[in-house]
Amino acid sequence: MELKGIHHVSSITAVAKDNYDFYTKVLGMRLVKKSVNQDDTSMYHLFYADEVGNPGTDLTFFEIPRAGHTYEGNNSISFTALRVANDEALDFWKSRLADHNVKHEAITEEFGRKVLHFTDHEGQRLVLVSDQNNKGVAGGTPWDKAPVPQNKGIIGLGPVRLTVPNPEPTVKVLTEIMGFRHAGSYPAFVEGQPNIEVYETGEGGTGAEVHIEHRTDLPKEKPGRGSVHHVAFRVHDEQELSAWRDIIRQNRMPNSGLVDRYYFQSLYFREPNGILFELATDGPGFATDEDVEHLGETVALPPFFEDKRAQIEAKLKPLDTKQS
Repeated sequence: MELKGIHHVSSITAVAKDNYDFYTKVLGMRLVKKSVNQDDTSMYHLFYADEVGNPGTDLTFFEIPRAGHTYEGNNSISFTALRVANDEALDFWKSRLADHNVKHEAITEEFGRKVLHFTDHEGQRLVLVSDQNNKGVAGGTPWDKAPVPQNKGIIGLGPVRLTVPNPEPTVKVLTEIMGFRHAGSYPAFVEGQPNIEVYETGEGGTGAEVHIEHRTDLPKEKPGRGSVHHVAFRVHDEQELSAWRDIIRQNRMPNSGLVDRYYFQSLYFREPNGILFELATDGPGFATDEDVEHLGETVALPPFFEDKRAQIEAKLKPLDTKQS
């Protein structure tokens, strides 16, 4: 039993409309589901992904309208990577980000790959990573109706970076409980800090890595708009997820138990540095309740919320996501 890689990353936005405009019109991702936070149905939960929302391609956002500023620091998911097909695509993106006045850095190299760091309009810390030399988990297929050429589009999620003051307990959970293995290291971004250590699962590669940054010079992060809420890892099916629940329990880690998210089944727990992990099944997927051609165009609610649809929609600010 082995985790297959990154399933999705969920972050916080203060304004759903601005978030939708940036991730679909600038980054060219497809909104595959416009739903609500199942734990607080007064807020949107938006899912951006490849053409059909394949697991491993989903970047999601909870809208918290009065979310404050993020004060970056330790005990956080400090970077989310988005994969592109090759180095040539990074050249395209450098020009595109400049054309859209998106704050970005030069193309550099990390762990033997070309990367391009940038931030969205709310300070979300992102990095485009080239899959040119990837031999691990395959990426998805960008939507052919996106405003970005399909061969340059985002094909999925890359590594997540965890920034922690004490890496040992986090590494112990990753390797001894979750089955990750050490894959190497690369120099820290900040002079005088330890190397960033890379751990991988499943087939490995850009879609199956966690990077651990050990920082001794930072306070604890205060999350807000532009921060990451949690990272989810791929589990084959519900039977396997139940087995993972038993493993987490046997290791005396507090957890949520199995949670029905309708589009997938989930299990949540925090690793010792306080970062929220989720294990999520690959299916049944986002086409369960919508036609593939019209994903994300209307508010989608799991069946257990349908009887409350009128009350839920009344609390949501209208968000036009219909494709022209």
